Amino acid sequence: MTTQQLTEQIQKKQSFLCIGLDVDLNKIPQHLLQEEDPIFAFNKAIIDATHQVCVAYKPNTAFYEAYGMKGWQALEKTINYLNEKHPDIFTIADAKRGDIGNTSSMYAKAFFEDLAFDSVTVAPYMGKDSVEPFLAFKNKHTILLALTSNQGAFDFQTKLVDDKELYKQVLETSKSWENSKNLMYVVGATKAEYFAEIRKIIPNSFLLVPGVGAQGGNLQDVCKYGLADNVGLLINSSRGIIYASNQSDFAEAAAQKAQNLQLEMASILKHAD
Repeated sequence: MTTQQLTEQIQKKQSFLCIGLDVDLNKIPQHLLQEEDPIFAFNKAIIDATHQVCVAYKPNTAFYEAYGMKGWQALEKTINYLNEKHPDIFTIADAKRGDIGNTSSMYAKAFFEDLAFDSVTVAPYMGKDSVEPFLAFKNKHTILLALTSNQGAFDFQTKLVDDKELYKQVLETSKSWENSKNLMYVVGATKAEYFAEIRKIIPNSFLLVPGVGAQGGNLQDVCKYGLADNVGLLINSSRGIIYASNQSDFAEAAAQKAQNLQLEMASILKHAD
């Protein structure tokens, strides 16, 4: 999926909502544990209930790898279901990869070719030769960790290096990498005051924004400083949507939470015109 196609879906649905599929078997409704594949059964129900009000899904691969082969098979079934039933929805493998070049090439192949995700999250710490193998894939997107929403982000990301915060140097340097047009960036919603500075460096790049809802991020603040001409935001909500209920009505409860966010986004887009 190209960024133009993603932007068209945002305008069509009046939504820039991304739903995180972070499946914990201890949190899903207990009746699903009787299913042959509880993880996929949960994901399918969430997708069926919410796909009309979101433009992206983001499985965090750790929640699948933790369950071994069965977890990985559930991830594969989930992405296959999305690609078959909802090819207009953007898919993100939240894998946070990043290694030396030939290893990165194999990671990229796994997520872009074998699993056919549209994008994957990547850590920039090892520099351009660890990221460019991901960028080499046509019409695939690499989502670079820029300024994350966790408390430890201040350990390194905001430190001054040559009188400039490290995260700003990451943003500026990444623009020089080959196929950098395929870059998106992770910026945490809990760092809303930084969005204005970030937009000075990457005015129209898409930003994947976790932290709205359960982590305390504010949608209005993010949009105030982060909206771009092409919208340029994917607001992720995981726990706040998928675990809205742990009873038999879990899918309906998730749909209601997702729709509430979509309506708020539609109002923001209307007033931004």
